[in-house]
Amino acid sequence: MSRQSVHSAGFQHSNPIPAASRIGDLIATGVINGTDPQTGELGADLETQCEYMFAHVRNIVEAAGGSTDDILKMTVWMQDRSQRDVLNAQWLNMFPDPRSRPARHAIQNPVASKFLIQCDVLAVISRND
Repeated sequence: MSRQSVHSAGFQHSNPIPAASRIGDLIATGVINGTDPQTGELGADLETQCEYMFAHVRNIVEAAGGSTDDILKMTVWMQDRSQRDVLNAQWLNMFPDPRSRPARHAIQNPVASKFLIQCDVLAVISRND
């Protein structure tokens, strides 16, 4: 099996890395942050950054040939973990069925950053080829 780079319209890293990488059925993303998919500018507040981050998650998984139903785990880094209510609102929008949600780990970001929230995703997507 060969590794395949996954790119998503509206999201890119400043370094020469793809949004995600796929080997077989396994997809692993790089860090996903809350930039506006139209302008590339960082969202002004936590709510906006979180909304953009979840939009990127959806778009990246779909660019890899899957859907949000294929997400196995999401790791989230937050500047202020006490604001998980903002994260949970978007989480429940994307994963409304309590019987079918991925695992999640929300971690306090150990360094100050302009990124109020970031994540990475692990997904298992059945091959279509």
